[in-house]
Amino acid sequence: MADQTFDIVVIGAGPGGYVAAIRAAQLGLSVACVERENLGGICLNWGCIPTKALLRSAEVYHNMERAKEFGLSADKFSFDLDAIVKRSRGVANQMNGGIKTLFKKNKVTSIMGEAKIAAKGKVVVKTEKGEETLLAKNIIVATGARARELPGLEADGDLVWTYRHALVPKRMPKKLLVIGSGAIGIEFASFFNTFGADTTVVEVMDRVLPVEDKDISAFAKKQFVKQGITILEKTTVKKLDRSAGKVVAHFEDAKGTTTQEFDTVISAVGIVGNVEGIGLEELGVKIDRTHVVTDEYCRTGVEGVFAIGDIAGAPWLAHKASHEGVMVAELIAGQKPHPIKPNSIAGCTYCHPQVASVGLTEEKAKEAGYSVKVGKFPFIGNGKAVAMGEAEGLVKTIFDEKTGELLGAHMVGAEVTEMIQGFVIGRTLETTEEDLMHTVFPHPTMSEMMHESVLAAYGRALHI
Repeated sequence: MADQTFDIVVIGAGPGGYVAAIRAAQLGLSVACVERENLGGICLNWGCIPTKALLRSAEVYHNMERAKEFGLSADKFSFDLDAIVKRSRGVANQMNGGIKTLFKKNKVTSIMGEAKIAAKGKVVVKTEKGEETLLAKNIIVATGARARELPGLEADGDLVWTYRHALVPKRMPKKLLVIGSGAIGIEFASFFNTFGADTTVVEVMDRVLPVEDKDISAFAKKQFVKQGITILEKTTVKKLDRSAGKVVAHFEDAKGTTTQEFDTVISAVGIVGNVEGIGLEELGVKIDRTHVVTDEYCRTGVEGVFAIGDIAGAPWLAHKASHEGVMVAELIAGQKPHPIKPNSIAGCTYCHPQVASVGLTEEKAKEAGYSVKVGKFPFIGNGKAVAMGEAEGLVKTIFDEKTGELLGAHMVGAEVTEMIQGFVIGRTLETTEEDLMHTVFPHPTMSEMMHESVLAAYGRALHI
């Protein structure tokens, strides 16, 4: 096949790659996007979207269990795990088809195959029909990441699962061990626990959800324990002994070593970047601990080669990848986009209760030398939350005492993953406490708690 020439070749069609391709095409550039597995990448097919479908089923089931609280009757209800998974996969497939439509609409050339940068400006793609050579002045690498596997804790798809196995479970675990309490681990723990699995979560750090503010982690832990989840902090899983139908986990903490038996283990101990076999190091691109080193504009230091999304390092979030994709496309097109500010990107965890945050935690703000003002407002003080039966939660805001800058916002409770965007906008616009205090929040809404938290930081809260 004759060589094809484009303005940009994007390697990877996850939330970073496909968005970069669409934005570049909108700007009049010719674009090819190469994907080896599924359009939409891990996020759409094996991460963000299908997990939310599973968690929605768990949420509905949990609310059915609470029917009497709302004056309703829901007797003899049950769940069908296969049907829950089928719905989740259907949602992922629907979104995958949507990207195909978007590519067609924007005239993006989509190529399914394995890509490698053979030389500067040259990408060779292995497809089912053979090799294709793509030439482009600019190459955007968006190959994402995969689950990290620790020695002795490797997944086998039967007794020990990664997130991919957990998304299409062969069975409902009876006794489940989740290794790692970050977003992935806690979401799966929440899902399986809701449907009756005796769930234990092990975290090597001193608290669950260790990247979150300490107050939020502590509040969330209390709710998890109340739901029946066992939490083991400052604990390491040293090894897993596997036999027919069971796994014996060896735990180590400050008190020594213990063992416990489970029928299923989910390993959620982080990710590693997909940097192998792409030709990056041969080209001179610097790799640091499985991630590409870039500047604030995602430039790799090799002319015409950019890296975006999970492969380019933290925060490992789909919306960060998408925004980087837009930024790089606009940069290549000759525009002057603003670089991303990591501290203004929200993190969301869709467990029960939900957790969301943006900016600095109280601890990090103080470490950075700020004198801070901190406001907290509980869900129990909000009429809408009480009416919804969701009175367990907390909103916390942190301000620079000198300037009034909003340094961080942290939430735990129902629907906080939807509310956090208000504070994200505040961070982006460099909002001060005065701006937020003078904003009129609609009543009755849960967003009023955001306002009250700001007021509380300055001793002006009205409903506590």
